[in-house]
Amino acid sequence: MTISFKVSNNTKEEMIAHFQYSKRDKTPAYAVFQADEADTVVTLYESGKVVFQGVSADIDAALWKEREKHLNPGVHIEEKNSEKKEKKEKKETLFDPTLYYTNAIGSDEVGTGDYFGPIVVSACYVSKDDIAFLEELGVKDSKKLTDDKILEIVPKIIQKIPYESIIFSNKEYNQKYSSDINMNKIKAILHNRVLQKMKEKGFPYHHIIVDQFAKPYVYYNYLKNTNAVKGITFVTKGEDKSLAVACASLISRFIFIRELDKLGESVCVFLPKGASNKVDEVGAKIVLQYGLSKLASIAKLNFKNTEKIKELVNKN
Repeated sequence: MTISFKVSNNTKEEMIAHFQYSKRDKTPAYAVFQADEADTVVTLYESGKVVFQGVSADIDAALWKEREKHLNPGVHIEEKNSEKKEKKEKKETLFDPTLYYTNAIGSDEVGTGDYFGPIVVSACYVSKDDIAFLEELGVKDSKKLTDDKILEIVPKIIQKIPYESIIFSNKEYNQKYSSDINMNKIKAILHNRVLQKMKEKGFPYHHIIVDQFAKPYVYYNYLKNTNAVKGITFVTKGEDKSLAVACASLISRFIFIRELDKLGESVCVFLPKGASNKVDEVGAKIVLQYGLSKLASIAKLNFKNTEKIKELVNKN
């Protein structure tokens, strides 16, 4: 168990005095001390953050939390507890057979966290009769699939599973993105479009499932001036709970991989996923060769990477 919270300077002083004879010889970076208290390891950092680790971490943390409150009445203590976090995550990933073993339309998106490449949103219809086929392909564990595996199995999926996809290009994204139209609003609009198209096909579904990226009321607020698809079941980690969402995710990833490869070929360079320093380096090379305007057709310009790329270019 690991529990942490911040303490005030007067509590820090008391802790330093209390643990002066039980300190460990080695101290972690930026720590005032690390000490042993029975079955608990206590680490106090210069910032005031104190971390309790071990079997009795909750007991020792509670004692020092009360001391902090006593010395500093009215102080707000924001505690982080690994055990509570694990219980919360376990609750969030709880398997619901009524969503899994059912006829469902599910949607998911790819590309929203990638500087290079479009946003791809797909919706799929999966019937109960498709479950065995999809599980045999490995769709149930879709998060574990590599790009190579996705390129291998998705052509088999799209031969059997009805779907709709939208490729929202970088050019469109850069034209639409603004203070009034943020990333989540764009996602909501695109999800609504593919879900409408799937509903129009007339499949006998029991649930429409969306991998939740915003609270339901926020999602529908984004769509207040449109013909929004209603009756959606929003779930976190939807790929684990619905094969329809998992299929939508895989098809979106499949399309994204191919589109990213095409964009890379257009600038004669391999475009990495994500938004890492490697992305900045590749972006700088592209700008040096093709000019800054080229980014508008291959990248999401509102990402912080754009400014980092400009800084790298100016250094050359």
